[in-house]
Amino acid sequence: MLLKVSLIQIFCSRLVFINWLQNHLIPCPFKYLTGIDCPGCGFQRSVIALVRGDLYKSLTLYPATIPLLLLSAYLIIDKFFTLDNSKSIVKKTLFMFVGSIILVSYFIKMWSIYEHYKASA
Repeated sequence: MLLKVSLIQIFCSRLVFINWLQNHLIPCPFKYLTGIDCPGCGFQRSVIALVRGDLYKSLTLYPATIPLLLLSAYLIIDKFFTLDNSKSIVKKTLFMFVGSIILVSYFIKMWSIYEHYKASA
């Protein structure tokens, strides 16, 4: 009985936390000033979708979310346990991989927006 109550409390607190996150997203200053999405736009909503368990929506909103989170975890673990060698080959490779995902997905997003406006003009 106590286990059921604890699980319900954890589930409800998780829902409250997710709803709080959705209502307190950090606004993008680049988009505010220019009206154009920045390369990071969609990351917060993608993380919320990932926390909710919706992998497809998370990947659709921002494809680099999971690689970015894995890179962050690797960097934190590397700080304490020194996983990489002195030339930081693994870190550099991961940075280039994640950066490539960000740039390619941003280019595709901007191209599709451009094509949409070109077709409607």
